[in-house]
Amino acid sequence: MPVIDFHIHPIYYEKYCKDAEDFVKKIHNVENLLVLFEKYREPAGFTRYLSENGVDYGVILAELSPVTTGICSNEYVYEFCRGQERLIPFAHVNPYLVSDGGRELKRLVTEMGFRGLKMYPTYNYFYPNEPLVYPIYAKAEELGIPVLFHTGSSVFQGARLKYGDPQFFDDVAIDFPDLNLLMAHSGRGYWYDRAFFLSRLHKNLYMEISGLPPQKLLDYFPDLERNADRVIFGSDWPTVASIKANIEAIRRLPLKEETKEKILGGNAARLLKI
Repeated sequence: MPVIDFHIHPIYYEKYCKDAEDFVKKIHNVENLLVLFEKYREPAGFTRYLSENGVDYGVILAELSPVTTGICSNEYVYEFCRGQERLIPFAHVNPYLVSDGGRELKRLVTEMGFRGLKMYPTYNYFYPNEPLVYPIYAKAEELGIPVLFHTGSSVFQGARLKYGDPQFFDDVAIDFPDLNLLMAHSGRGYWYDRAFFLSRLHKNLYMEISGLPPQKLLDYFPDLERNADRVIFGSDWPTVASIKANIEAIRRLPLKEETKEKILGGNAARLLKI
């Protein structure tokens, strides 16, 4: 079974907000992000880096969050992933930056080959179940692509946590039964129980565990084994120093080997049709 990292941000952003930039520099112990950009800017080189960390495929995320984290355009992610079979591009549609989010998503998928969508409610300031974004979900469902959402806490200045409550996905999962939804960070902070319960309840709702210390997963989710088919690995690189260390920590958890394989790649491969 391949190992799939479902949550990777490019190191290059056209604009970094100061909090986000400082956080990444601290994690990687550098004074200037250009050091990391020079090291990881070439797609083929980054693919080799994934291999060194035991990753077969990586989902690469665009982001248009000018107020909170920064801007990594869809066009940049498209170019970064182009011709790299192991790099899977996910678009971002900020509902406040386009007049027709559904049409924009269709363009990104059909003309540029994006294979999924990442949404940032806590950074773009919308509730996941509000009418503003429903046309985007409808188009994603029609196109048959998965949608990944930021949920739970964030340390970056300007993030508004009220938009990160997993409770809103109860509506979305019901209203779009054929749309696969993933909760990045699984309600990180004080909503772990909601994320777990809702992903058990809805067959199209998944927990994605990026940004969580793998060694603490069973503290946060004591019955994780019961939800083996709904849990997906992500690193949230570059906000972690080592993807390999996270993978190894998951392999050491007292879970069935079959469960670990599902978390590290099996469930993601099914959603991504790998």
